[in-house]
Amino acid sequence: MIASLKGIVSSKKPDGVIVEVGGIGYQVSVPLCTLCNIPDQGGEIFLNIYTHVREDALQLYGFLTEEERKVFVTLLGINGVGPKLGLAILSGMPVQRFMEAVMKEDVDLLTTIPGLGKKTASRLILELKEKLPSRSIGTDYSEEHFLGDAVSALTNLGYKRSFSEKAVEAAIKNGADSVENIIREALKYLTNHK
Repeated sequence: MIASLKGIVSSKKPDGVIVEVGGIGYQVSVPLCTLCNIPDQGGEIFLNIYTHVREDALQLYGFLTEEERKVFVTLLGINGVGPKLGLAILSGMPVQRFMEAVMKEDVDLLTTIPGLGKKTASRLILELKEKLPSRSIGTDYSEEHFLGDAVSALTNLGYKRSFSEKAVEAAIKNGADSVENIIREALKYLTNHK
């Protein structure tokens, strides 16, 4: 099983990317949210991979973070959710926002994802909450989750982890209460403390 790929982007299209590793090109399907953050052709990339094996095909699904991959695998464990719908769900909104919607049982927000109706959204909420018992609504979950996502986003933008953590702490002290706000405040901090 292929667990990760590190190589050069040889092609980048809406249906996925081709990553060249040691002279071999691997076709990898990625969520649209991930596609935006993938370097252009010729750029170096590292992807966390989920290998989907069927009788007639071997498909690779790539994610920039391990968290995205874990959520994708969890989605596949839900009855009626295959790789195509799982990819559509993660393409519809950032993984952190999706998990937040599940934890808050926000069916309306989930149904903004193309191809996801109220019935499926309700079933996702019910089954995902059962499959993720360590994650619960509350300050501990939110704060820890926000911190990890914000630091990850900043390191993906090229900032060192230690600087990213300081910036995130400063953003939280300034009252930032969502990942978007934390990242925005952290970027201001990083710009002012170069």
